[in-house]
Amino acid sequence: MNKGVLFEYQGEKLLAQAWGRNAVRIRATRNAQFTSDDWALLPFEREFDELVIQEDGATARNGELTLSISKLGKLKILNRSGETVLTEKYRTMRREHDLSDPETFDQFSPVNQEARMYRAQGRAFSIVTRFEACDGERIYGMGQYQQPQLNLKGCVLELAQYNTQASVPFMVSSRGYGLLWNNPGIGRAIFGCNETQWEMQATQQLDYWVTVADSPADILRYYTEVTGRTPMMPEYGMGFWQCKLRYSSQEELLSVARQYHRRGIPLDVIVIDFFHWTNQGEWKFDPEYWPDPAGMVRELRGMGVRAMVSIWPTVDSRSENMQEMRDKNLLVQSDRGIPHMMNAFGQLSFVDFTNPQARAFLWDTCKKNYNNHGISLFWLDVVEPEYTHPDFDIYRYSLGPAQECANIYPMLYAKCFADGLRAEGDVPLLLIRCAWAGIQRYGALAWSGDVPSTFTYLRYQISAGLNMGMAGIPWWTCDIGGFNGGDIHDPAFVELLIRWFEYGAFCPVMRLHGNRNPQIPPVSQTLGGGLCGSGADNEVWSYGEKAENIFVAYIKTRESMKPYTARIMREASETGAPVIRPLFFNFPNDPLAWQQEDSYLFGGDLLVAPVYKAQADSRKVYLPAGTAWVNIFTDETLSGGQTVLVEAPLHQIPLFARAESDIIPMLSGLRHIEGV
Repeated sequence: MNKGVLFEYQGEKLLAQAWGRNAVRIRATRNAQFTSDDWALLPFEREFDELVIQEDGATARNGELTLSISKLGKLKILNRSGETVLTEKYRTMRREHDLSDPETFDQFSPVNQEARMYRAQGRAFSIVTRFEACDGERIYGMGQYQQPQLNLKGCVLELAQYNTQASVPFMVSSRGYGLLWNNPGIGRAIFGCNETQWEMQATQQLDYWVTVADSPADILRYYTEVTGRTPMMPEYGMGFWQCKLRYSSQEELLSVARQYHRRGIPLDVIVIDFFHWTNQGEWKFDPEYWPDPAGMVRELRGMGVRAMVSIWPTVDSRSENMQEMRDKNLLVQSDRGIPHMMNAFGQLSFVDFTNPQARAFLWDTCKKNYNNHGISLFWLDVVEPEYTHPDFDIYRYSLGPAQECANIYPMLYAKCFADGLRAEGDVPLLLIRCAWAGIQRYGALAWSGDVPSTFTYLRYQISAGLNMGMAGIPWWTCDIGGFNGGDIHDPAFVELLIRWFEYGAFCPVMRLHGNRNPQIPPVSQTLGGGLCGSGADNEVWSYGEKAENIFVAYIKTRESMKPYTARIMREASETGAPVIRPLFFNFPNDPLAWQQEDSYLFGGDLLVAPVYKAQADSRKVYLPAGTAWVNIFTDETLSGGQTVLVEAPLHQIPLFARAESDIIPMLSGLRHIEGV
């Protein structure tokens, strides 16, 4: 039986196991035993194909991956050609000190710096793990960070969840491997030029998973086999979603949906934002403003529209559920200080989604108050959770101290609703503001949070969405126009919104949202649906006739693209391939495709090059080699392997399709937009 390799040396235990295809899971600790937590991983333990243990170390092979462990514990990962793709970094006299070995001699140094370093903190450790850096390596994935870098080599990434930041610690390397840091604790990843470091503030053990493959597509295929894949997106999720901060009543929401219906503008989903409730932590409609939810849902369905409702994990100190939830330990705890963790229209605590009883309590409440009215789409907001003071050493979950497990909170939030919906026979489609590794298996549609309404942040969304896809989460979106800011009467904002709208039409989900100015004050100072104000109108007709014509053309194009969108959603569900993807994903043998950071593929056939600078009317676009490309707006066919300057007047986003692709006729409506 070749079920694993156990290595013990100077108080450390290291366990290597074959886990999925062409992959290995590594765990190490200085505790007496390993924990049973699999975290992001599903149970894919298997036997090694070959296992050889000798005096100078061990080698273990699982498919195309070979693991080498020296007699003193140094790890290397090799591919099917025998090339080392990943190796631990040592700078120490205590290990690898055989001076007769040239490779060992290179590692000889008086600096006492091992690849796996532990510092005890009670039963936990702070851990640093080091790997050798390689010149020319490019790194992708890791979730969502608000920055322009697509290639993460040279970046320092905090492993912590915040509004607009999602830590999803899976990386894809241009050297032909993928690595999952299978630990939900707070830490850092440093992809330096001299070394790669993974750091944890507090953890019971080191835990990571590595796979090797010849292409990024295969790396994601193997990764999603062991962490799960997204379900097939329902057809109603592939069209246009309307949202704003916020529809204050049932009648206001229905009036907007009726207007879309009268104008013949396709609308799939309309969103009911926060403070539709009686109080935070009660998860039910305020009947003063939402008197007939079931009737509302029926009328919307009659127009072909689904309702999505916002859920917050916050429980107000005045909530009718507070005492029961506190008595039953269903809330996140504070190890010191007051038990309130967020200030937003009240003193708030958070539901502890790491506790199965808390998940059951919340789903039962939401089933009664929402699902029984016909609502099966949920917007899981404030899911990081959003601590007013994010001092993770203060907070404690059912699973343990927040420092050790806080990053898994969004995934278990999603699991709560996915399990409940599946029990009712529904496919989960959960709009969620944060994410962690494996959340895709619960039908999570991540969005980039409350980003500012600026061209700078429009640019950041391109990198954020692509790296989320490379981290195994193919359902991703952003607030079209950004969330914070933007006066609906300001021509500069309207320009930004048009450019963002064009980009949003070619995101996995097309969703208009934002807190627009001028603001609308609240109608009440008491608890309930009137307590919170609202932003200005944010419908497609709110920005003038010219903008509306552009918006409607892109909405109708999105509708006509549904057969193509369904095909790439099926690919995501079956293989783990991102819906939006870097150019190198489909063209890994084109070196220049790896260098493109501000354009992408929507599926395999459509190249999208967003305009993200104010008053720009053209931009350069690289066309990958190996195929011919058709300019959607001019019908010109160009050969791949070249960079072209593309005209981009305000109503046009540069789009190129593979020649003879069936998506070309689906985009023909963009060639003749009225009133521009």
